[in-house]
Amino acid sequence: MALFRRRQPLHRRLADSAGLSLDTPAEGTSPPGLAAEPPGWSGDARGEAGIHGVPRARRWDAVVTTDAPGLAGDAVHFVALADRTLVVEEEEPDDALAPLAEAVEAALAPPYRAEAIRRHEDTWAVAASRVALLEVRGLGGDEAELVVTREGSVLRVDGQTTLGRAPVLERAGEAQGAEYVVRASRVEGDLWEVEATPL
Repeated sequence: MALFRRRQPLHRRLADSAGLSLDTPAEGTSPPGLAAEPPGWSGDARGEAGIHGVPRARRWDAVVTTDAPGLAGDAVHFVALADRTLVVEEEEPDDALAPLAEAVEAALAPPYRAEAIRRHEDTWAVAASRVALLEVRGLGGDEAELVVTREGSVLRVDGQTTLGRAPVLERAGEAQGAEYVVRASRVEGDLWEVEATPL
């Protein structure tokens, strides 16, 4: 997916690269708006997510630390299927992720999606979230989005609108109400990670 950014004027780009602000408030005043407020005592950013540049907080169902001596990289992402099979995004040795999965599964049953970061030598921090995995046949691409409103439905696959249907995604959305959005990512073969949200 291409990402386009609005090009800023030269004077703003130069000021940003020098760490200067062109919007300095008057002396003795503080800049307006929630985005100007310092983080709270918990460290959480203040302001409205998606509006003031505040990222949405990622919610994890389990966060653990464990040793995994066989991993080559510094970060690894994987999905654990219901039968405990691991689908890994990076190239890692066979069975090297077993310690990470075992640590997560002491707190969270599969299926789940996990991200692990090397903290020190063989010590890793792993965060995992429950996911819904569904078998979706006949759907091409790797990313799908189905939006259903009163005006009708739109199915996009890899960003392109298609005239086809995805009954499995429709059923997942209908469980949320009459209007919904369903986002799906292919995990492996016909198995997709699916998230349905009411509108």
